[in-house]
Amino acid sequence: QATLTESGGGPVQVGGSLRLSCVLSGAYYSSRCVAWFRQTPNQEREGVASIHRGGGRTAYGDSVKGRATISHDAGKDEISLEITDLRVDDAAVYYCASYRTPGWTCPLEAANYKLWGQGIQVTVSA
Repeated sequence: QATLTESGGGPVQVGGSLRLSCVLSGAYYSSRCVAWFRQTPNQEREGVASIHRGGGRTAYGDSVKGRATISHDAGKDEISLEITDLRVDDAAVYYCASYRTPGWTCPLEAANYKLWGQGIQVTVSA
């Protein structure tokens, strides 16, 4: 049974940076997509960034392009997300998510992702 364990988050300031980590455990199928989504109250879950665990291809949501970097540490099987130049709008609950895929791209479509972490709160203050 694969699981996702998130860490990081907490209060950060506008203009600062944020780093979230997600450790994937028990996932022995290498061709997987892993992504970060975020959600605020009364809003749909928004795709932030994704990475293909086997091939390394990445994708980013429009709201974070140029400010976000997603990466995979194969030794730890840890997927990290860094966002710089934080804005108030970046405040949300961030979720790590994953699914097995035969392909090499990882679209940021929440419906594709079958495994989800519990979520981690990020607050951004001016």
